[in-house]
Amino acid sequence: MYNYVLSPIDPDKLIEKIVNEVTANILKVVQKEPNGNLDKEEFLTVSEASKFLHLTLSTVYSKVSRGELPVMKRGKRLYFSKLELLEYLKRGKRKSEEELAVEAETYLLNLEKGLNHGK
Repeated sequence: MYNYVLSPIDPDKLIEKIVNEVTANILKVVQKEPNGNLDKEEFLTVSEASKFLHLTLSTVYSKVSRGELPVMKRGKRLYFSKLELLEYLKRGKRKSEEELAVEAETYLLNLEKGLNHGK
């Protein structure tokens, strides 16, 4: 448990302190990145893609043959873009009940607005 002492502080000093803390935290995160570049494309082999997706090798090959997984072929070798595999996983995301309710409400409001324009 921490003991805090509250005292009046100049707003400019408070803002400066917050900015310094946020900047320090951002620098810590950026420096932990291995290459410092979050946008760098990374390619995986079939076995690496299998581990990344938590699928067996045979399932990966099946999904490739059915055209379900984004893949690049060079010679007899298959390569997978890690970014494209992440997008593939995200496309399989199911919406929560709350997200579906908001989407339905938005749809109904837009539908209602469209009907009112016709009057």
